[in-house]
Parts: sequence; C-alpha cells; structure tokens
Amino acid sequence: MVSAAEEPQFPEGVKISYHLPVEMRDGVALATDVYLPSESGGPYPTLLVRDIYGNGAAEVRQRYARLATSHGYAFVLQVCRGRYDSDGNWYPYFQEINDGDDVLSWIAEQSWSNGKVGMFGSSYLGSVQWLAALNDNPALVAIAPSVSPGNYYRDVAYPGGAFSLLSRASWGIGLTGSRTIMSYPISWETSVDHLPLKTLDQSLGFNVRHFQDWLAHPTLDSYWRPLNLEDRADEMSVPALNIGGWYDAFLRSTIGSYVTMTNDARSQVARENQRLVIGPWPHGWNRSSRTGDLDFGEAALVDWDALHLDWFEIWLKDGEKKEVAPVRIFVMGENVWRDEYEWPLARTENTSFYFQEDGSLSVDLPADSAEPMLYTYDPADPVPTVGGNIMRTQVRGPRDQRPLDEREDIVRFTTEAFSEKMEITGPLTVNLYASSSAPDTDFMAKLVVVRPDGFSFNLADGVIRARYREGFEEPKLITPGEPLLYTIDVWATSYVVQPGERLRVDITSSNFPRLDRNPNTGAPFGETTHMVPADQTLYLDAERPSHIVLPVIPKLH
Repeated sequence: MVSAAEEPQFPEGVKISYHLPVEMRDGVALATDVYLPSESGGPYPTLLVRDIYGNGAAEVRQRYARLATSHGYAFVLQVCRGRYDSDGNWYPYFQEINDGDDVLSWIAEQSWSNGKVGMFGSSYLGSVQWLAALNDNPALVAIAPSVSPGNYYRDVAYPGGAFSLLSRASWGIGLTGSRTIMSYPISWETSVDHLPLKTLDQSLGFNVRHFQDWLAHPTLDSYWRPLNLEDRADEMSVPALNIGGWYDAFLRSTIGSYVTMTNDARSQVARENQRLVIGPWPHGWNRSSRTGDLDFGEAALVDWDALHLDWFEIWLKDGEKKEVAPVRIFVMGENVWRDEYEWPLARTENTSFYFQEDGSLSVDLPADSAEPMLYTYDPADPVPTVGGNIMRTQVRGPRDQRPLDEREDIVRFTTEAFSEKMEITGPLTVNLYASSSAPDTDFMAKLVVVRPDGFSFNLADGVIRARYREGFEEPKLITPGEPLLYTIDVWATSYVVQPGERLRVDITSSNFPRLDRNPNTGAPFGETTHMVPADQTLYLDAERPSHIVLPVIPKLH
C-alpha cells in the first residue's frame, strides 16, 4: 500500500476542466471532468473512469486524477447518464454500451489526446469497461475491471436461477435517485420479505422500472442476452486485467471473463493478453486484510497503484512488457500469492467426495443399499444467510457457521480430520440426486472448513432452482417424488486444508435474504404470496451417488 508520504500529487501546472457537457449520439450531454498534466503539454494517453456514485469530487476520485496526471496521463471522469450533473434518464447497464463508445471517440478526437485510452474501476465502474468494449472502439487499448460481472443474468440477477434478492433490492431499489444516490432509512436485511416479489419496491415506497424489469425476466431471455458478455467475447479485442475476490459476488464471471476472452476474443493480441488476479477479498476488494471472520494477513493486500500503472504503462505508453504469469491467485489457508499459467490449473486432479448415509464425506463409493436422507424446507422459516459471495458488508465473506448448527433443514456431510495438507484450487461442482414433494424448489450446497476447535467457516456455495435444472432459457417444473440429478455450480476457491481440519458439505434449500425463497408451488416467479413446505429427499446409494467434485492440486515434488 502507498504511505501518506507517497500519496500522489497533481503536477505543477495541471489543467482541470469540470463538468464539460459531452454529447452522446442521441444529443444527451454527460458531465465530464478532464485533468491534463500541464497547460500546454501533450498529446497524452488517457485513463478514463465512468462513474454513477458521485460527481467526481470525492477524495477517492480526486486521488485517481492525481495518480494519473502525476504519471503523465490525462484523466477523464464521466458521470453516467441520468446521474448527478449528467442529463438523460438512469437505467442500469444497457445505456453504457453506446455512451462508453461515444466518450472514447470524443477523447480520441481531442487535441490533448494521443488516441490511446485505458479504463479502470470496480463494480459498476468495471461493468462500464466491458460494455464499452463491445463496440471494439480502436481508442480503447486496455481495461482493468475489478469485481465486475460478465454475465448479468447468472451473476447479477439470477445465480443458479434463484433471484439475488438482497443485493438487487438494496442496490436496484436503493439506487433510485436520478441525480443523486438517496439514502433512505431502510434496513434491507429485514425489509425484503414482502410477497409477492413483484410489488416489493412499492411496499418500500418506490416505483423502480429496472427492478420491475429484472423480476419480469426470470429466464435467460432476450432482455439479458445483450448483457451476456461471456457469449460476446468474440466481439471484443481489448487486453484486460481482471481482478476478483474469492468472496466477491461476481467471482464466477471475473473468472468467466478471463477464460472466454482468452479463448474467444476477436484479436490474437486480446486472447494472449488477459490477466487474472484473485485475492481473498469480498466485493470491496483490497481494503482490508480481514474478510468476514478471517484475517488473511498483510500479504492479502496488493499495491493497487503499481498493479494498475504497470498494466497501463505497457498498453498506453508502449512500455516494456514484463514476463509475468497470466494468473495470480491468493491461496487461502497458506495465505500466500502464487503465479499460475492457466485456469483451471492443468495439474488439477478432480476428485469426487461422496455423501454417505452416516453423514460422512469420503472418496469411497456409497453402498448399493445406502438409505436416502430427508429434510423439510419451509419457506416461511428459511435458512438465514450467514456469509458468502454477497455485496452486503454486514453478512458477506467467510463467517462462523455454528449459529446454523441446530437447524433441522440442513443436511451435513463431513470428512475425517485430514492428517496432511490438501490443496483445493479451482471450480467446484456438486452433483446431487434428489426428489421433492413440490413441483419446484431449490437445492443449495455450501463447502465449509471445520477447524479442530469447532470453528467452521464457508469457502463457497451455489444453488440450482429445480425448474432450471436443464438450462436457464426454458423453465421446466418437476414431477413431485421423481429422483433427478441436480448439478450445482459452487463457483471456485483456493484453499489448503491443514492437518486436523475437516471439510463439510451442507445441503439445504434456502439462503435468505441473499436469495429469494422458493415458495415450492410452481407458480410464476414473483407473483404469489402462497408458500408451502417441501419434503426433500437426498439419494446416497451407488446408483445415485450424490457427491462434490473437488479440484485437488497435487503436491509439487
């Protein structure tokens, strides 16, 4: 981290122009601040941030400007459409595709610009980079998106087909002020239990078009396809420094963007120049060594300035390209950084750990006669959210799972204590054979570490809504009582299990309010107030061997 004595300062003679009205192709003017390193220098390469959270006056944005100009870059901050001093109407995501393209072209035309632009920023400020890249504007030569989504249906709105209730309500409804972010006295964790979901915003005193649109499109349909950037990698040819966190809400697509751009980007330069950095961070990446209930040590923090400046030096200033590994990950448990050369790791030994009828978890195939396990999921009494890849500071990250120990609607499968270290790094999948008494329900899996003292914390989790078991485009209700295979994407992790620790998989059917409650009725999404309990059956026999696939990394000898 940069010390106070090293804080960047504006260079002598810096020229600043606030709130220039830059017109988009439809005539709407967006407030745009321009910072030039000097009154009469240039032309300069430009670093661009497009923002929805302020008008550029906040200290963190001023620091961006000081850092850029002190290193010989012009810095442009543009406030997105319908926010603060920018004209137009606010509606998330879609408008950023053309607006981003237009401001890139505007920068390239300025006398102070050398025609090369790089973009950086996190969360929505990362989203606007990918959305602008869809136009393949020649001025955009590199981006550095942090903790940003790449598949807006699967990551932003409907992970596993279940609605991401808490984050979409608190962000989508809470971000209603057309000109400013209005902070209302709402306790989001306790205010989202209203049914039917389609009137949740009205129940809180709002009428939010984009939130209502999200609810009206619970499938991966034509509304979401323009925002499925993983499928549109072949339209983009921009090198990208992809930064994510193991506990970030958008981890799946940070990895997905790296993989799809490496494989499918339009240009060879882009395919060969994707980087992936993943730390032990939540959505607010690199702010603290502590995430949730764990402290990963000072090594968990990276030098943000050096990481970005080194990246843009290559692409915007034709700097020397250093020989660095394309993938850099923080290995939790050991709490060290490690370089890799692909994702998933080529040396991975995917190993199935089977759920046993006695509640154990092992590599042994279950017996032919193994009996199923049963539990009842009551949406009127859902399992509360305790940690995970979620945006809300109050509940995110690795959290002590012991408060859930007494619940009877969670089925647990636990290994013996490990006698030696075992590393798991990579994608996680649970293959669950199950049936339900309901025509639709949810199944959820959570990978947990149990320490010798009993402290247990979550590594990763995932969900599949039964009606989307065969794909997210066409919902198909299930036949009550029919055993089916449910494949649950549990995203990814990197952790070294220590001697004495155990791994556990928790299976349940709710995670509220992170995800909406499935009412178990099969009713159209968001339109019912009626809920019924569902009797869930997990099959554990040799013919239907429910299991988790762990990406075991062999020891290097």
